[in-house]
Amino acid sequence: MNLHKTLGAVALVALAAPALAAVSADEAKQLGNTLTEFGATKAGNADGSIPAYTGGVTTAPAGFKPGTGKWVDPFKDDKPLFRIDSKNWEKYADKLSDGQKHLLKNNPEYYLDIYPSRRSAAYPEKMLKATVRNATSCKTLRDGIAVDTACRGGLPFPIPKNGLEAMWNQILHYQGDTAITTSASRSWVVDTSGKPTMTSEQSTYTDPVWYQADLTDRDPNMAWRVFSVTKQPARLAGAATGLTDFIDPVATPRKAWSYTPGQRRVRQSPEFSYDTPVASQGGLTLFDELFIVSGKLDRFDYKLVGKKEMYIPYNEYKGSFECPTVEMALKPKYVNPDCHRWELHRVWVVEATLKSGMRHAYSKRNYYLDEDMTGAGLYDAFDQNGQLYRSIFNGMVQLYDHKLPWAVRNVIFDFNKNMYGYFNDVNVGGHTIAAKAAPERELNPESIVTRETAR
Repeated sequence: MNLHKTLGAVALVALAAPALAAVSADEAKQLGNTLTEFGATKAGNADGSIPAYTGGVTTAPAGFKPGTGKWVDPFKDDKPLFRIDSKNWEKYADKLSDGQKHLLKNNPEYYLDIYPSRRSAAYPEKMLKATVRNATSCKTLRDGIAVDTACRGGLPFPIPKNGLEAMWNQILHYQGDTAITTSASRSWVVDTSGKPTMTSEQSTYTDPVWYQADLTDRDPNMAWRVFSVTKQPARLAGAATGLTDFIDPVATPRKAWSYTPGQRRVRQSPEFSYDTPVASQGGLTLFDELFIVSGKLDRFDYKLVGKKEMYIPYNEYKGSFECPTVEMALKPKYVNPDCHRWELHRVWVVEATLKSGMRHAYSKRNYYLDEDMTGAGLYDAFDQNGQLYRSIFNGMVQLYDHKLPWAVRNVIFDFNKNMYGYFNDVNVGGHTIAAKAAPERELNPESIVTRETAR
């Protein structure tokens, strides 16, 4: 036996320890009873403003046309229950994030229209069964910053016991088991003068590898991957970027790449991580706050505070598919409030504090993550002086014909620069859900670039 290989294997095992234990069988019995299979409280709240969960929305409303890339609002007849604005926000302060309060305090014409709460999230039976299985078997490794491959196919921690487990649930929330292509996703930045600029129009491809556990050509350590090809502005047309994250980011760090037509080559881009600004989003977003959170979770300590009720962007069909961007949606300091739908939901609250000796643009982050695990939620980030720096509003729509909650459209506010970004706007395009996952040979960077540049 090769002594060096043996010692290396022992060292890897040591690095992987300790593993954080899953919940007990007795505790897991709550799933499907008092809790949903994905860990949310099944009952409504005391006053009925949050309803009980009854399975979500799985039936298409009248007027829906499959294959168009857009989804008809099943709640279009709902009327706002009340409005929160600069005059009454303090009455609701316990249910608002710091970012929401900042906007309401400083913008007399800004408001949140609060609609009836609709727990529309629905999931395939296969995913739910895997999630229940994971409750008693799924474990984190490397002090919580890695996850066991045996958890694939379901939400890893339906009953999270700590902040890292809750963050992994957000990173690995269900995004289907094939792929979603967005033909024209636009990113806008509104500057201090109130002028909107389209920083990019891209086609994107999202591959939820975590939920493709039955495919033999997939790397079981892969969490998800996404690539984007730029269409506009013209000077960047044809450029492409890609990210692939892994469930053990120590053993296999993020693989990031970029392609520039002028250089005609694919190169690795290790800088696409942590607090590096995302160029295609005007530098307003950092790589580790894409989709609220992404990448390696090693620079912050994550504390699970518990659940609370908050107003979050939800069932945002109007904003996602009906609000023309420049003409209607983008106001000088915020997105047109008429293009948002706010509902009261329970959220998991996670507080993240920068570890001693670590470097980052932020000192603290607060995450408010939908308990129905759609990926929707709120996020606040604070600078090194403890002042509010950035906030994200991440909305969702239920793609009812696929039993798929889709949370990708978001708004990010930079309160230091007095600017905001409106990202993943698909009003000019739409989403296409693949009938089956693409083979692995078609998803390496060289194949992607060859295929996309040939179009």
